[in-house]
This record gives sequence, structure tokens and C-alpha cells, in this order.
Amino acid sequence: MSIFPRISLKPEVTDYLKNIFLNKEVLASVGHQEAECRFHKLLTCLSHPPSYTCVRASTHLAPLEEIRHKLGEELRKQQMYSSSAEEVSAQILPHPHIPDVLLLPVDGPRPVKQLSSEMVVGAQCGSAVLRGAHVFAPGILASPKYMKAGDVVSVFSDLEGKCTRGATGFQGKKVFVGNGVAQMDRSAIFGTNKPAKGIGVQMVEPLYQSPSFDNVLPSLVFLQNLPSVIVGHVLQPQPGERILDMCAAPGGKTCHIAALMGDQGEVVALDKIRNKIDKIRQNAKMMHLHSIKAYCFDGTKAVSSDVAQDTEGPPFPPESFDRVLLDAPCSGLGQRPNMACSWGLKEICSYQPLQRKLFHTAVQLLKRGGVLVYSTCTVTLAENEEQVAWALQTFPCLTLQPQEPHIGAEGMLGAGLSPEQLRLLQRFSPELSWDQTETAAPLPCRADRDTIGFFIAKFLKN
Repeated sequence: MSIFPRISLKPEVTDYLKNIFLNKEVLASVGHQEAECRFHKLLTCLSHPPSYTCVRASTHLAPLEEIRHKLGEELRKQQMYSSSAEEVSAQILPHPHIPDVLLLPVDGPRPVKQLSSEMVVGAQCGSAVLRGAHVFAPGILASPKYMKAGDVVSVFSDLEGKCTRGATGFQGKKVFVGNGVAQMDRSAIFGTNKPAKGIGVQMVEPLYQSPSFDNVLPSLVFLQNLPSVIVGHVLQPQPGERILDMCAAPGGKTCHIAALMGDQGEVVALDKIRNKIDKIRQNAKMMHLHSIKAYCFDGTKAVSSDVAQDTEGPPFPPESFDRVLLDAPCSGLGQRPNMACSWGLKEICSYQPLQRKLFHTAVQLLKRGGVLVYSTCTVTLAENEEQVAWALQTFPCLTLQPQEPHIGAEGMLGAGLSPEQLRLLQRFSPELSWDQTETAAPLPCRADRDTIGFFIAKFLKN
């Protein structure tokens, strides 16, 4: 039996997704029973974390094996490990096909006993706990009335966003994520005008045992989902090129691109939100990358024919970049673990027009012979395969290209793309293989299948 219920969605969103995964082309290909099974697996696996943690190693700064050894030593210092540093290091495995990825097994779900003293956190905080994080004070919604630092509490995640901040209890829909030790009194969390900061609960018995990467080798390892790392390799940046990351925050892919180029060339990163630009710059500085230039700017307005060719910042003249990454804002319905999504259908469907505006700008900014990679972390057809079909029809200059590495499945049926075109796409579909019995399989075998939901398309501008 599943520890968690399926992801909590509004009925209209569930129906929308069901129509996608049971569309006519899919039903004709695999049959109604198999399509229905895949859909229900998707809803279940989205609420669970992947069976491993993926970190991208800064191999531009040190060899992978050296980083692996240092990471083993750092994680050994965490109380969760009683084994030696050598034994911990042995659990950290290099990915067999991606040269800058390290994989760590996640132990769970574990038989953790619930306590009578309960704390409730927001869904986003609960999801972070399932990936190895402690509970930070801003994520706490409810706690026992007389809770003091040092008290042991069971932590629950609010699935529907109905828990009132500062409550002493909550009877709504919630799910258990583990036990921890309070690091603050209740009065310190809720009793002041200023929101409390720092760790509110240190998790000692998480339902899913996974290392915390807070301040662990910040310049050498970056916590990143495997498909997000693959995007940088698919883009294939080359030293000396000028590359645009259109929606760059928080900068993980930006820094990866710069590292793959050997920090030789220029990586321009754009984002609309000022503090996110600061985060990109902070990450670049931490990883000793000097080729990144980050600007607070709306990517849909990043092209202009009225600026000089040697313009440094946005907007840029047409055909300014050798490669463009459009990791587009999306509905995020592939993220894991995601126990609850409170959005309605209007919000879920609001991203397609924005993605197309960004696509128009990306094509204009790309040089002839240049490469455009489009990616999302969602599972809908409208934001993935339908966008590819639209792009190929709207921009005759674009052709789909093979992707290397190609670890995910091919594209999903239903958008009118040919079998050849679908094979060139890369859709990471955890529902195609997700099964809790797979935890017995070797980690490298699980890693390529048990991912977040993700989509990648690669185009060449002729």
C-alpha cells in the first residue's frame, strides 16, 4: 500500500490530465487498460520522492572522484550516518552515462511511528522534508500549544492549504512526513511580528532518509534533478560561444552551461525578478564561474532591431546568440514529490501563451545554424509536444535534432507529431516504470527511470 495518497488536485485538473493520458492516439496505441494504469501511476508517483538524490559535480574545479570522496567525508559528519567515510563514499555512485553526476540512494518509506505531539507545515515545506531538508521556521503552520525547543514532534504536511498559521492543531487533510526535534519555542515561531528564520525542526526520523545538502561543499556539488542536468549536455555549449539562458533563475542550468564551456565564452542569464538575479550571481561566484552575465529583464522583450550589434545588456539585436536555452516557466506538474497542487485549470493552462511569446523571442535571437533547446518540468501535452508541433509550423527555419544523451522516453502521442519526430523528443515519464518494488534494482538502473516529469526538445535554426 502507498504511504502517501495520490497527488491532491482539483477535480477539474484531474479530468484535464486524464484526457491527456487517455487521448485517442494513446488509447489506440496501448489500449484503455494500460493507459488508465499509467495515469493512476502518474498521480501516485508524483506524491513520492525519487528513490535517489542527484547532485551535479563541479568537474571544472576538481575531478569527479575527488568530489565524490570529499562528499562522502562531509556526509559522514551528518548524524544520519554511523558508518565510516569510506562506506558512505561507496554509496555515492557516478552516473554511468553523465560524467558530472553523482547519485545517492534514498531510504524510504521507512517504518516511522507517529507521535501524539503534532506539527503541521505547508505542502512545499513537506515536499522539501521528503527530499532530505529540515523544517525551516517560515514553513511551520501549526504546533502544539506549549511546544518548547527540544520537544520531539511528528511533522505533517497540509495537503489542501487550509491550515491557519499559528494554530495549535489541525484536523484537515494532511500526511505524515517524519519526526523531528523542535529547535525553537512556539512563541519564537509565532509570537513576534517578524517571521522567524532558521531551522524550526531538525528531522531525526524522516519518512524518507536522504542527506541534507545545506552548506555541504557549495562550490563543488549542486543539488539538481537528473533531467535538469541532461538539458545542459543536450545544449552542447562550446568554448568561446555566446549563449542565452532566457529564464535562468536560480541559475543551476546557467552555471552548468558555463562549466561545460570551461568558463570560456559568455553566458547571458535573464530573469524578471531582481532577487532571483542576485541568486544567479551568488551561485556563479560560489562555483568560481566568471563568464556569466545576469540581467533583470523580461525575456519576451529581449530582442530589438533598434540596438547596436555590440550591445552588452538586453535588449539584444536579432541573431545575437550561438545557442539559446528556453527552460520555460510552466505548470510544474512533473515536480516530485508534490503531494498537493491548489491551482485550478485556468492557472494550469495559462503558461502556453507565455511560452510561445518566449519562443518567438528565442528564435529571433538565435543565429542561423544555432541551437535552441526548449524544456519544461511538466507533463501536459499543451506545454510540451503541442508546443513543438506549433513551433515547427510557425518557424519553418527550425528542425528537430537528435539529443545526446537520450535517456528519457520519446514524446507522447496526441499532438499530431510523426513517429520520427516523437523519437527525437525526450520525455521523462516516471509513470512508465514507477513501481515501489523497483527499489531492489541497482541504483544506476533506477536513476534514468525514477525521475521527475520533464520534457526536452532540441531545434536547429537553418
